[in-house]
Amino acid sequence: MGIYQFGQLASRIVISSLYKVEIIGKENIPKDGGAILCCNHIHNFDPPLLGAYIEREVNYMAKQELFEQPILKQLLPKLGAFPVKRGMSDKQALRTALKLLKEGRMLGIFPEGTRSKNGELQKGLSGAGFFALRTDAIVIPCAIIGPYKRSKPLKLVYGSPIDFSKLKEEKVSAEVATEVIMEEIRLLIEKHTTN
Repeated sequence: MGIYQFGQLASRIVISSLYKVEIIGKENIPKDGGAILCCNHIHNFDPPLLGAYIEREVNYMAKQELFEQPILKQLLPKLGAFPVKRGMSDKQALRTALKLLKEGRMLGIFPEGTRSKNGELQKGLSGAGFFALRTDAIVIPCAIIGPYKRSKPLKLVYGSPIDFSKLKEEKVSAEVATEVIMEEIRLLIEKHTTN
């Protein structure tokens, strides 16, 4: 068992012991080929949750500051993470993500760029749309529906792939492509939120 698989197993054990986790739509995850999981962001546990219950390895952008800590600097790359400088256009991070997708790997993205303070879906940044338009990767909208509380159900929904062929033909901007992704995430949240 590699370090990534061990991390996945540990994440499953910890998350399942703390919360009533329900996973919906795992059949929407492609078995192979480039894929982008685009998810809302409400908690620090979102990245391990997003990848813990599926068989494929998920690569994430993680803020540069985490890679400046000695232990995390060694551990994060083994867990599929690579650094991104927040608040600016980080060309190296973009190149790394494009390379991973072209190699047929899976990328996990939180288009909002940071955790939502109130749990509401925020405006997405253009990065998700950029990757969707620039690669042949399959784009899967995902929704984490909390809260992260012991007594409450915690849902992770993998939605149906978004068809970007028409948007690519129309040569839409990355911002428009991201808006399409965010709307699909919003619809998943609406559909699976129980009052």
